[in-house]
Amino acid sequence: RPSLSLPVSVTSISTQGDGKTFEQLRQECLQKKKLFEDPDFPACDSSLYYSQSVPINFEWKRPGELCENPEFIVGGADRTDICQGALGDCWLLAAIASLTLHKETLARVVPNDQGFDRSYAGIFHFQFWQHNRWLDVVVDDRLPAVRNRLVLLHSASNNEFWSALLEKAYAKLNGSYESLKGGSTLEAMEDFTGGVGETYETKSAPTDLFNIMKKAYDRGSMMGCSIDITSSAESEAQTASGLVKGHAYSITGLEEVNCRGKKVKLIRIRNPWGQVEWNGAWSDESREWNVIDSSEKKRILQNSMDDGEFWMEFEDFKANYDKIEICNLTPDSLTDDTKRKWEVNMFEGNWIRGSTAGGCRNFIDTFWTNPQFKLILKHADDNNDKCSVVIALMQKNRRALRKEGLDLQTIGFALYEVRETTDFFRYNGSKARSKTYINVREISERFTLPPGNYLLVPTTFQPHDEADFLIRIFSEKAAGTMEMGNTVDADLPDPPMPSLPEEETDEEKGLRRMFEKIAGSDQAISAKELQQVLNGVLSRRREIKFNGLSLNTCHSIINLMDVDNSGQLEFQEFKVFWEKMKKWIMLFISYDTDRSGKMSSYELRIALKAAGMHLNTKLLQLLGLRFADENYDIDFDDYLTCIVRLENMFRVFQALDKSKTGQVNMNILQV
Repeated sequence: RPSLSLPVSVTSISTQGDGKTFEQLRQECLQKKKLFEDPDFPACDSSLYYSQSVPINFEWKRPGELCENPEFIVGGADRTDICQGALGDCWLLAAIASLTLHKETLARVVPNDQGFDRSYAGIFHFQFWQHNRWLDVVVDDRLPAVRNRLVLLHSASNNEFWSALLEKAYAKLNGSYESLKGGSTLEAMEDFTGGVGETYETKSAPTDLFNIMKKAYDRGSMMGCSIDITSSAESEAQTASGLVKGHAYSITGLEEVNCRGKKVKLIRIRNPWGQVEWNGAWSDESREWNVIDSSEKKRILQNSMDDGEFWMEFEDFKANYDKIEICNLTPDSLTDDTKRKWEVNMFEGNWIRGSTAGGCRNFIDTFWTNPQFKLILKHADDNNDKCSVVIALMQKNRRALRKEGLDLQTIGFALYEVRETTDFFRYNGSKARSKTYINVREISERFTLPPGNYLLVPTTFQPHDEADFLIRIFSEKAAGTMEMGNTVDADLPDPPMPSLPEEETDEEKGLRRMFEKIAGSDQAISAKELQQVLNGVLSRRREIKFNGLSLNTCHSIINLMDVDNSGQLEFQEFKVFWEKMKKWIMLFISYDTDRSGKMSSYELRIALKAAGMHLNTKLLQLLGLRFADENYDIDFDDYLTCIVRLENMFRVFQALDKSKTGQVNMNILQV
């Protein structure tokens, strides 16, 4: 079966701080005859909780201290090995239960080259997909226990430890055990497979939902489900029928049985608690099982017990559950039988406040500043005149950032059939978009689009919200993609030739008199004298919010205009600068749209473009962080400093490394 997961032979990236691999660390411990102690995830309170003191008096115990004959896996890893402990990570446990149904995928996540045999050194490792890379996460086997019993994830067998160690590795990946509290089953499923997620609402799902889910199950997709809550008080509240609200379940099977002459659709579900089951029709001891063929009953029920797993009729499932999460190992549609070979394009980017965190289209003045990616669909699908596309937008590392007070942003995206422009979004709607903005790690949508050029705009819902993101674009035929706004160049006019005194205009003659008055006998002005001149002139401009130019700004101006390297400006140099500054002042005023005397940092991009400078997204983000204030505004002094330093930089690099097309060498500029 084709898979988005990398093949097992591909080496994962070690995440250990010292760069050593699992095997290197294990061999070191065996040679020293010492059990491994992980310095990157120590056995201490901070590895458990970051927001509070540890509520229970935990002890860190190795498996050999908890039982006589510990084993990594007993009789094969299966879903009964996953019993939830004191941590609210049922979403993760539901994903692990689904993982055990897929042996090849399980072998990738839980490598079989470890155990408690002769090679035991207190060290284990697990592999997770993160942002298009497989990471190898090493842990020691010290586990939190109370009275010599594991209190977090554990197996039904007291001497089996693979599931508890897997939970510890995932906690390390995300910063702490507490970081695993609350989440989406789909998130962990993607981390186990590198797959593509889809969600269905049972109350508005397609009429053939059972067939869709059966196809997903047969293709090896991982599935989970949950019941919505209307308030936090309902979280993990048990219903009269034995179901738990706000709780993540695994979907572990789908069947059709003959019952009294008709087909009945059944679904098997597992509660990661290892107990508390559905008590309605088709539950473990219900009378419905007595009216079907005994061999079919035996095949389906197998060794049914109170283990948290149960069957229910599909119509009861739709009536009681609200959301289904499916992680597909390929982007193939579940609504048809077509198997495709998918092409994949990926981009990484950032929403940075003040430059590229423009928010959704509700905030039209800043929406256009979001990162934009061009998608070129040239060729339609086979036997079709449209192009199949799956777009998945994922925000990165948000769970690990919880300890810094950050959580998931509300994200979404839109597709436009346009080129990059500031005004287009104001007057034109999108051709396709995510169904909603939602605070999940990844949002994905499937589209069928006519061939053409599209602009993909990923955004947070609110402007100024920051996050890093990954975009995956799957298409049946190869698609052209590129990040917009990735050009760095400048179109700067050559300075004018000096004019003779008798050819000067009245304005230039007045400028000369002012210059000579300040310059003195040397007929040149220093940075301090330039500051005096400019502050005197600009203080009379009421449309500019102005507290005086800094001496640093004036030094930057001299660096730009000082042709003879004297460290001062002569009159001809000053006159050229004066012409530049008049243009820069007009640009500043024109982009001060609310007449506040300041310019929005989001407008810096088009102001610089009007001045002949084109910067890529990364440089604009850095400028926004450097010059914008807490309200994302730039005052005139910072604006002038920015534009002078940029022009100075472009002049230097144009002189040193000009290409045949007259563009700046981008590698030098980025350095």
